[in-house]
Amino acid sequence: MVSIKNIKKNKKKKVLVGMSGGVDSSVAAKLLVDLGYEVAGVFLNFWKDDNPRANENRCCSLESLLDAKKVAAKIGIPLYTLDFSQPFKEQVVDNFLHEYAAGRTPNPCVVCNKQIKIGKLIKTAQALGFDYVATGHYINLQKKNGFFQLLRAKDQTKDQSYFLYTFTQDELSHLLFPLGKYKKSEVRKLAAKYQLGVESKAESQDICFLSGSHNNFLKKYLKLEGGEIVSVDEDNKVIGHHQGLPLYTIGQRRGIEIGGTGPYYVSGFDYKKNILYVVKTWNQSILYKDNLIALNVNWLKGTPIKRKIICEAMIRYGHRAEKCEVIPQTSKKYLVKFQKPQRAITPGQSVVFYNKDQVLGGGIIK
Repeated sequence: MVSIKNIKKNKKKKVLVGMSGGVDSSVAAKLLVDLGYEVAGVFLNFWKDDNPRANENRCCSLESLLDAKKVAAKIGIPLYTLDFSQPFKEQVVDNFLHEYAAGRTPNPCVVCNKQIKIGKLIKTAQALGFDYVATGHYINLQKKNGFFQLLRAKDQTKDQSYFLYTFTQDELSHLLFPLGKYKKSEVRKLAAKYQLGVESKAESQDICFLSGSHNNFLKKYLKLEGGEIVSVDEDNKVIGHHQGLPLYTIGQRRGIEIGGTGPYYVSGFDYKKNILYVVKTWNQSILYKDNLIALNVNWLKGTPIKRKIICEAMIRYGHRAEKCEVIPQTSKKYLVKFQKPQRAITPGQSVVFYNKDQVLGGGIIK
């Protein structure tokens, strides 16, 4: 197992640890130091909104940098900074806006991990002579029968395996995830034990680069056009007006803003006619589907499946993985059939395939 409780001490291996000043990356760095690795920390600077009233990007605020410096000094490792702001803007933020403008609901953390926070960092680390990149993600990595496997973390409530289905075998061979065998409560206790000074830091569940609310960010950067809201189960009656289709997602309740007659739930879109369709009940049948098409599918083993497999699939982060069949259409396109219908399958989100705790791969919902 390539996890902190099973990694053998190796003083010859150099590890570059992504440090954000939070409890997870701080403890990850300390654990690797104690195992005898030659460790250095790196603090990544990402894109920040140019609005002077906007909050800083929470992943790279000044407070976070100062905390990372304190932790690095405490555990006796150098801390470097890298400016990834331009590629972050181009590959994460611009993609986020493009997907919403096209009527899809993206998951920017999936893109960021692949393209920037881990993917680009691996290339940078290799160029600097490091053997591994380590992060504070809650996930397990093991090598079995010649292949690297991603597995769910011990702490199921913090498991981040959903976000890392995009990686190749070569990339996985250069990664370490020291926290996979720990619960979050144990990590906080270790931070206190090591006197890192970050054991009580709160964590953010929001998208790091948003300045204020999600919809305000979209309103600022997208050209939006208002249109009609139509109630499907009220004979397609026009019941109000929306502020722009990219502001809504399948299954959404909050933010529809139809006074007095709700609640309503988003059930669909017509981008040609600029119509937002809604229904009045949470479990309306139109919100459920028993299949989806997955595009740009990546299989962690490195080779596409050639015939149908039975596994489980998670259609969004935090959603329970459900039994399904995955049927090849092409090497990158797959039909996914669920045993029971799933609510609010959302184009643009990732669908991730599991065999029990093992990540098999994943793709983007069409």
